[in-house]
Amino acid sequence: MSSIDRSQSVGGTRTYEVRTYGCQMNVHDSERLAGLLEDAGYVRAPEGSDGEADVVVFNTCAVRENADNKLYGNLGHLAPKKAARPGMQIAVGGCLAQKDRDTIVKKAPWVDVVFGTHNIGKLPVLLERARVQEEAQVEIAESLEAFPSTLPTRRESAYAAWVSISVGCNNTCTFCIVPALRGKEKDRRPGDILAEIEALVAEGVSEITLLGQNVNAYGSDIGDREAFSKLLRACGKIEGLERVRFTSPHPRDFTDDVIAAMAETPNVMPQLHMPLQSGSDPILKAMRRSYRQERFLGIIEKVRAAIPHAAISTDIIVGFPGETEEDFEQTLHVVREARFAQAFTFQYSKRPGTPAAEMDGQIPKKVVQERYERLVALQEEISWEENKKQVGRTLELMVAEGEGRKDDTTHRLSGRAPDNRLVHFTKPDQEVRPGDVVTVEITYAAPHHLLAEGPVLAVRRTRAGDAWEKRTAEKASKASQPTGVLLGLPKIGVPEPLPMATSGCGCD
Repeated sequence: MSSIDRSQSVGGTRTYEVRTYGCQMNVHDSERLAGLLEDAGYVRAPEGSDGEADVVVFNTCAVRENADNKLYGNLGHLAPKKAARPGMQIAVGGCLAQKDRDTIVKKAPWVDVVFGTHNIGKLPVLLERARVQEEAQVEIAESLEAFPSTLPTRRESAYAAWVSISVGCNNTCTFCIVPALRGKEKDRRPGDILAEIEALVAEGVSEITLLGQNVNAYGSDIGDREAFSKLLRACGKIEGLERVRFTSPHPRDFTDDVIAAMAETPNVMPQLHMPLQSGSDPILKAMRRSYRQERFLGIIEKVRAAIPHAAISTDIIVGFPGETEEDFEQTLHVVREARFAQAFTFQYSKRPGTPAAEMDGQIPKKVVQERYERLVALQEEISWEENKKQVGRTLELMVAEGEGRKDDTTHRLSGRAPDNRLVHFTKPDQEVRPGDVVTVEITYAAPHHLLAEGPVLAVRRTRAGDAWEKRTAEKASKASQPTGVLLGLPKIGVPEPLPMATSGCGCD
């Protein structure tokens, strides 16, 4: 069978599937990968296709020690499917691709394309080149070619969107390989960011999340130390933008002007994710974290003074090399003092290529597990206590799609409070769509969610709900139409430019 024959899907267009691992930046990148493929003529495969798509793309993460094992296991699972289906293609991108490069094709020679974090825009071209030349294409750019947000997109949500304001990171944390793979920080121009947000709002988006590996360091590349607070305030002037969030900041760069901007800009939500990693000063030093316990708790105190109802979450690593019981107790002390609404807790695992992987004092797994369980138990207790303080409050929720896994059984809907707490509420008699806003009274608290069991107090239909309804109708219309025969090939070359109106990594 010729290469041209193999490229055609008789009975329908070629389908794609994107599998995403890792941080929010990867989620954002995957939306762009999907947009690029659809711009090139591909159609998203049905949910649960499990490798039956014509093109399967892995957007990988290199943070975990066993990330490569998982990748090669998944690639091995697809090998017989690819052998049985000439014309199927497999692509691997993301941080692990940036790190391993030629190793991927050597270990899994059935992979067609390997691309890096800096050149995701090349995916359609590389797939076509691999098809025509009938050999694997490995292309790893050493520097950023285009900000992810400037590429075509297939957003997962009609009412909420990621907006990348920077890529890369200038920190040198000893446990993190991301800076080596994403490169030094590079900032977008404020005008481009705001133009993209305005275009998203015009499409019906009402909530945006500003995204960067070290989001509040924004401005270091353009020479303005207050650029991030200015950006937050500028977001407050965009009509129709109801909610602004950001992730992930770094304590080193979290300055008073940012706290003031959060407190004084009504659409900046009372939510903060502030990675701690460890409460021990010696461990923070070994991690090359440029702050200490006193500085961290000082930030929390200032935020609470300016924004009393702020929900603060964090990241914590347990069992970093050299961590003593006294060091771990200092982490527990900070957790008690900070009273996080939520904590993402991790057992330290070696990240290949990081300084920490070669450090003396690696902690035995049994010790790490025991400390981890104590930390989780403490944080669960605090999360529950903090959630109980919400009982009796009246909150506005943005109705969410797919957040409540048991909603169909309980006849509830789910939404996010301004501080991003998940709330399940009684389904009202009138129609409520994702993106709409409801007012409820909190009646019950669990460690990880809230309940509003009484009647909904008010429903506000929104442009975001309209956008969701329009997208849903378009999906239904497409699904009901018979598919034709793809006679041509996917478009080749650089994607067409966006209209003029459209100008984290949890490692921090």
